[in-house]
Amino acid sequence: MVRDVFDKKAISRLVGSMGIGHVRYPTAGSSAHAEAQPFYVNSPYGIVFAHNGNLTNTRELKQYLDVDAHRHINTDSDSELLLNIFANNLQKTGKFRINEEDIFTAIKDLMHECKGGYACVAMLAGFGIIAFRDPCGIRPVGMAVRDISGSKEKDYLFASESVVADAAGFTHWEDVRAGEAIIITRTSVSRKVLVPDKTFAPDIFEWVYFARPDSVLDGVSVYRSRMAMGDLLAEEVRKVLEAKQIEVDVVIPVPDTSRVAALNLAQKLGLPYREGFVKNRYVDRTFIMPGQQMRRKNVRRKLNAMALEFSGKSVLIVDDSIVRGTTSKEIIQMAKDVGARNVIFASCAPPIRYCNVYGIDMPSRQDLVAYHRTPSQIADALGADLVIYQTLQDLVNSVQQFNPKLRNFDCSVFTGEYVTGDINEPYLAWIEASRSEKLRLGETPSSGVTLPAGSTLTNSIRPNGTIGNLTATMKMLSVEEEEEAMRKRELMASCSGPMNGADDIIGLHNTFKVGSM
Repeated sequence: MVRDVFDKKAISRLVGSMGIGHVRYPTAGSSAHAEAQPFYVNSPYGIVFAHNGNLTNTRELKQYLDVDAHRHINTDSDSELLLNIFANNLQKTGKFRINEEDIFTAIKDLMHECKGGYACVAMLAGFGIIAFRDPCGIRPVGMAVRDISGSKEKDYLFASESVVADAAGFTHWEDVRAGEAIIITRTSVSRKVLVPDKTFAPDIFEWVYFARPDSVLDGVSVYRSRMAMGDLLAEEVRKVLEAKQIEVDVVIPVPDTSRVAALNLAQKLGLPYREGFVKNRYVDRTFIMPGQQMRRKNVRRKLNAMALEFSGKSVLIVDDSIVRGTTSKEIIQMAKDVGARNVIFASCAPPIRYCNVYGIDMPSRQDLVAYHRTPSQIADALGADLVIYQTLQDLVNSVQQFNPKLRNFDCSVFTGEYVTGDINEPYLAWIEASRSEKLRLGETPSSGVTLPAGSTLTNSIRPNGTIGNLTATMKMLSVEEEEEAMRKRELMASCSGPMNGADDIIGLHNTFKVGSM
């Protein structure tokens, strides 16, 4: 889509020496222009802002901006909240012209005010570009440099993955540190760690699934880490298969993310590696699609199983992870439909039993296939003969071995332990209710979920209206009804610019790219 929108003609019309771009997949169930970034405010100084991640104290921030700062928020986007907190902190200086120290102070105050995981970039009109990362470093962002031919000056770039810099001819990639801010003007580069005493804990799911294999995050090659995931998973698979006296004929990956790990696993076990699934590259990721039936329908659109690799064989299918289980279940059934004798399913990640609150839109715990299930129960639910998971320690080791300085990771989707320390059960109940399928399809939530007696909702969510009781139950819609609901939501949400269409669901995982200057 980016290459379709920003073709040569569009690029030729861009003027100036700075720019911010943003790429977002429809994590919250909207497939159109809702909450399109970057956001903009003209006061003070003119600020353009883009963000990747998710805040966990949105209600408090929104109330503060309304009651104390007197700033109107147009959408339910965390990005707009972050922008206005930043803008308000800058406005407190009361200066006609600000300097780097004023900006550092504003960002430091923001880091104390905003809870959650976020990597942000901003452009200050006539001043420069800015990047900063949350104090725990949960979401990634880095900086690279490019020499300008015939000049002593340099171009600078911020991006969420190093592969962006590689493709654009930038070098000397360097990750923005946790709690650090970097300011680039026409004449200087200034950087400062503003909140140094937090636990650095990047989200390990970036290496498991989201990042491209040719990227390097926090000093760790995604490709190498996935090779290690395959090696360590092979040992677990060997142990389980020997204990159950099961033989495997062939290893087949679920394209694309698991290919690297599956190949190493096959080599480690001395088994043939085959590409048994052919991917249709024109279908979106299924675990983020709104509607369970639509996800099932799109799995078979997305993949085609080749019978010659499955027929009569005991097959070990390797995937990066199992979330809802919708895709895995359909893949297993597809393998059986084309003649697989046995289907063993191996996951490069441990069982996902908890929702993510830092920027990955995962379903409620009740919708996760591993929630309150053992591996054998999961296998029954998926229709597999056996399900084998990577252990959490092996997953951590697969990343940590390439950078021993990474002592901690956010593994909350596996453990339910949230590194920011501000997530409680009422908040999780609220976020799960607001992520229900009804809300994804734009329906009005019904009453049903109440907070425990005496508890307070210090970290709230946006229920498309005033605070009240929500429920995660829903009536089952047909695929046609889901598709029609999506079309209606797309039409209603199709506005652009600062008055972005409001989306109802928290949990955006976005990838931004910032132009050179």
